[in-house]
Amino acid sequence: MAWEFHVLVVANVTATSDELLTALKEREKQGACRFTLVMPRSGDGATERLEAALKAMRDAGLGKVDGDVGDPDPVVAAIEAWDPMAFDEIVVSTLPTGVSRWLGLDLPRRLEKLTGVTVRHVVAEPQRDVRWERPPEHDDYGVLSPLAAALTRR
Repeated sequence: MAWEFHVLVVANVTATSDELLTALKEREKQGACRFTLVMPRSGDGATERLEAALKAMRDAGLGKVDGDVGDPDPVVAAIEAWDPMAFDEIVVSTLPTGVSRWLGLDLPRRLEKLTGVTVRHVVAEPQRDVRWERPPEHDDYGVLSPLAAALTRR
């Protein structure tokens, strides 16, 4: 069997982000590797979110992917999953500065100090549900428009 790198991926909200999937595909191009996703437990449906993330990774072309739901604390979840004999590096995916609680914990640097391996930090933009609707049309009363708006308000 040929040598392959084993990468521990720590992500939660950003587990299905395009930025993370792109970073993992780039990592896979550098040499054969497999990925283990650790998703800290947060609220109900953690297992469903994990399965959705693993499916997104497989759909993106990442062949060897598995995962587990860990402790709610991301540091504890990563350290519980960490095995220095099994993993070669860590990828941490967070939201941008100012939004990310994990960056407030300094998660990438803490994991690098605790494990002694390279930690790659991927910043993913939060998914936004953008809706745009045209405002309702109003009759044009010319200079009397403010008065008409006040009189027709319901």
